[in-house]
Amino acid sequence: MTTILDVLEKGASFLKQKGIADPRLNMELMVAHELGLKRMDLYLRFDQPLDEGPLESLRGKLKKRSEHVPLQHLNGVVHFGDYEFQCDHRALIPRPETEELVNIAKQQLFTKPARILDVGCGSGVLGLTLAKDLGTDCEQLTLADLSTEALALCEQNREALEVDAHLIESDLFSGITGTFDIIVANLPYIAESERGKLDPEVLHDPEMALFSGPDGLDLLRPFCSDCITFLNSGGIVALEVGYDQGEIVAGLLQDAGLSEVSVKTDLSGIPRFPLARKA
Repeated sequence: MTTILDVLEKGASFLKQKGIADPRLNMELMVAHELGLKRMDLYLRFDQPLDEGPLESLRGKLKKRSEHVPLQHLNGVVHFGDYEFQCDHRALIPRPETEELVNIAKQQLFTKPARILDVGCGSGVLGLTLAKDLGTDCEQLTLADLSTEALALCEQNREALEVDAHLIESDLFSGITGTFDIIVANLPYIAESERGKLDPEVLHDPEMALFSGPDGLDLLRPFCSDCITFLNSGGIVALEVGYDQGEIVAGLLQDAGLSEVSVKTDLSGIPRFPLARKA
């Protein structure tokens, strides 16, 4: 008889041998998701035997996890803010830093109810979470991405969260019309020269969601120069960028004519979130 505790201990030991970080946590999340439980519920069910069906599924997931397939892809979901999003190979796996960007954007002064634009929306976590959190203070949400696959995933998340939004296939602002009170973006910002230094799990994300030219700024440059055209007076732009790009991008926003330019730090003290306003 194989119990939940047996699976957790043997699986965690196997993942540790394969060099997976936080192996026990990985196993707890995989088992909880497989059984439809909350992670903490497992501690009350250690002696519960598992049928062959769940065991077979977990064996397959365990093998893939040992090969550095991301846990979010194996479970098919990711928790972001207060919500659960579908997550797979079609879009970037959202990182905790992006949750910080949502909180920073909400703290800014802007017209309410607000018209919101999420450029390079991917699975939609940034714009959809912001709209859900603002509630009636969100007048309209537009989600834009160049990837049709990412937009399809975004639409699934939009439906699941029951958020009204316009989804647009657009290369940055090429397909955008109208003006907005908040523009948010977590665009690709990794330099091509960094490719060989990335964790194997990161490379399961789409290339077009990761890399942006020799210095990582190929998309951020045109974004910064063009965003002012799509902002209402008093509107704000809030970005997430690479660990060493904050001040550079702030300069690009200032050069584009935006005011009140600043860079907020993440919880690790890294200047990661450039902000600016249209006077």
